[in-house]
Amino acid sequence: MPNVTPPNAKYKLIGKNYTTGDLYAKVTGKAKYAEDYRADGMLFCKLALSPMPHARVRSIDASAAMAMPGVKAILTANDLPAPADSINDNGTVIKANPRGFLALTNEPLFQGQPILAVAAVDELTAAEAIEKIKIDLEPLPFVVDPLVSLRPGGPNARTDGNVWVRVPPPPVKPGEKPPAVTPPELRTHKWTKEDFEEVKSGRLPLGKETEEWHVGDVEAGLKNAALVLDETFVTPNTSHQCLETRSTMAYWQNGKVYVHTGTQSTAQTVPAIARWLGIDVANVVFISEYTGGGFGSKITGDITLVIPALLAKKTGAPVMMRISREEENAIGRARPSLHGRMKVGFSKEGRITALDMFVVCDNGPYDMVGDAFSSGRIVSVLYQPQAMRWRGVTVLTNTPPRTSQSSPGGMQGIALMEPVLAKAARKLGLDQVAIRRINAPEGKAPFGPLVAGKQQYATSAFIKEALDRGAEQFKWNERKVNTGKRNGSKVRGVGVSISSYSGGTVGFDGLFVIKPDGHIYIQSGVGNLGTESWTDVHRVVAELLGVPWEKCDLTWGNTSKNLPWTCPSGGSQTTHAMTRAAHAVTSDAIMKLQQIAAKDLGGKPEDYVVANERVARKGGGAGMTLAHAAQRAIQLGGIYDGHELPADINKFTVVSATALTGQGLLAVAKDKYPHDGNTFSFVATFAEIEADVETGQYHILDFLAYADVGTVLHPRALGGQILGRSILGIGHTIGQKWVYDQHYGLALSRRFHHTKPPTILDIPNKLEWAAVEIADPETPIGARGIGEPPVGGGCAAILNALSDAFGDEVFRRAPVTSDVILASLELGKPAQDPLRSNI
Repeated sequence: MPNVTPPNAKYKLIGKNYTTGDLYAKVTGKAKYAEDYRADGMLFCKLALSPMPHARVRSIDASAAMAMPGVKAILTANDLPAPADSINDNGTVIKANPRGFLALTNEPLFQGQPILAVAAVDELTAAEAIEKIKIDLEPLPFVVDPLVSLRPGGPNARTDGNVWVRVPPPPVKPGEKPPAVTPPELRTHKWTKEDFEEVKSGRLPLGKETEEWHVGDVEAGLKNAALVLDETFVTPNTSHQCLETRSTMAYWQNGKVYVHTGTQSTAQTVPAIARWLGIDVANVVFISEYTGGGFGSKITGDITLVIPALLAKKTGAPVMMRISREEENAIGRARPSLHGRMKVGFSKEGRITALDMFVVCDNGPYDMVGDAFSSGRIVSVLYQPQAMRWRGVTVLTNTPPRTSQSSPGGMQGIALMEPVLAKAARKLGLDQVAIRRINAPEGKAPFGPLVAGKQQYATSAFIKEALDRGAEQFKWNERKVNTGKRNGSKVRGVGVSISSYSGGTVGFDGLFVIKPDGHIYIQSGVGNLGTESWTDVHRVVAELLGVPWEKCDLTWGNTSKNLPWTCPSGGSQTTHAMTRAAHAVTSDAIMKLQQIAAKDLGGKPEDYVVANERVARKGGGAGMTLAHAAQRAIQLGGIYDGHELPADINKFTVVSATALTGQGLLAVAKDKYPHDGNTFSFVATFAEIEADVETGQYHILDFLAYADVGTVLHPRALGGQILGRSILGIGHTIGQKWVYDQHYGLALSRRFHHTKPPTILDIPNKLEWAAVEIADPETPIGARGIGEPPVGGGCAAILNALSDAFGDEVFRRAPVTSDVILASLELGKPAQDPLRSNI
């Protein structure tokens, strides 16, 4: 995994590799995940799952189960707290969705949905008790294909509708608080028989949309184009497949609930637990030092954690819920499929003159996901069409609930758009890199719908530099000459793609204490889900203070240990948001150190500089160690040791900072730095494949991902993220998908081996990454997030390499497997059903 990015000479710590604090625990097996915890008297719970895709519980007879020795309690949907509203950082009320996913239900909306749970002295007893419970279910209509639901007279996934429709909030009057955010409305929405005539031609029908936006004159752009392509493509539904399932252990002590489970966001999970259980935030202690992957499915843990928590309250004993792989496939969430139709106009130079994008999102039966809208947003920023119209419909189906999966909507939008771009380049006789470069964003690139009469824009974009450098490193011009030519039964193809996703947010808190021993005690509310951002972002503190990293002690993963309010680790926010918070809190510490030095040594605070574990006069002279300054902070009190706190920090941080008062120099601050634009990161991806036309099998020979992520914090971790998420994207091309029995509405792919993510046997023979290393101008350190931008590139670069090898008439959907290739080559056109879901 070579890194050709030169080390950043500006810094001593930032941009340098180091050994993270959790590494030894992980490789020696000392790291404790949720399932590793035990407690005296601990019970185990098991779940009873719905065997039907849609049903209503008429009755439950648990008498035989409760009579069994060792069975302690049963939990049903009737025992759950009602859904509760939440309040965001701006004070806006977000109304609870009464149709949202609950941990248990009396109306299961997909096969595998939990109906009840049993707690017993061991798992075997709990499982045997489940078998003795009689659940009388009334079958209800179901649908597992969004297009089937949209047909005239087609079944609805829920009894009261089949599509989500966003209701725009009323305008905010000056001086008034924003109105409460209400959930989308559930409505019944059908297309006409005439709409579905398009299906006969293999094209997605353009029925009535439920959402729409447009910028510019799309019809004129298409009319004036030198080439217009009208293409339909389908992306797969894919499970998150985290190695750690959403197992949870919970118990109650002195009125507080203690929860051990996996999460992406330690601090942010606390209010979620409190809301789900209907208790005060102060009564939640959350422990999650290690999480075995999330990919968007565990941004604030998972609502099913309330099952062992409520059973623990009911029994007065700790309860462990271990989730099997089959259960995880049902409740572990998934990326929604998009059916997309892209009508794109190109000038003879390859510039996109107009883009008309229509998508149908397979939402599952619960909360509305944003993938449909996000797909248009990412396509807009990435390809900069001169005019664009986006339309979408989000349809409910009786399949497991969806949520964000790395690059939600972005991955699907890129997979829809990139094959069109590749085909256009071939028809126009243009180089594949060149057609992407002419459409790529740069600077403060505009994107998306009009907001208050104008488009939003990016903070910066250096994807053209990534394309140029990547093409040179990959030797693109040399490789492209020999593609598509047969060598016996073998043929090679090369592909390039560009991809993007959001790269950060703003406005969160930092917190640390300089103690009289001279060490820096940093509090981290970031989740440890394998990305290393939980520690990387805090290297900024040591860098700015001039302290060796070995003298920094990091506390993370346990909210009883006084953690600050931190961003959710989703949407590639953490690197950007928390380096800003780290910079802000370190600036607060430096200001206090300078003031203490001026009080004791004379002069003005600005006469002093903090470096090399000291605060001293500029140019030499009197000074003091950080250890001595920490002692003086305790003596001075007030703002210096935390007895007086800033008014603008989050109340979550206030509680933590108050608990640390008087221990040394307490630094606490909120990120309030200016930020002009929306932060995105970008990746240019290159791939070469070799395929066998007699078997349809193909192998990825070479792969390069060149990233535009601003300042690199930790090269080794960055490389792991770029290539790891690229491989996630590759999985969507080479095999990951759901398969459903359309007649009975039952999942046929329910385990790893049915819908397996790529293994070591699937990854490219040669796998490389690099970074542009141009700082983002709208954030102090210049770093942006990288977790999601590579995913679409990994998927699309392989799709484009396959079409380069075989031509444009082999596939119209992903994944592309050997049987599909072979059947299409024999038929002379795409052999798969172009629109049916989950095949």
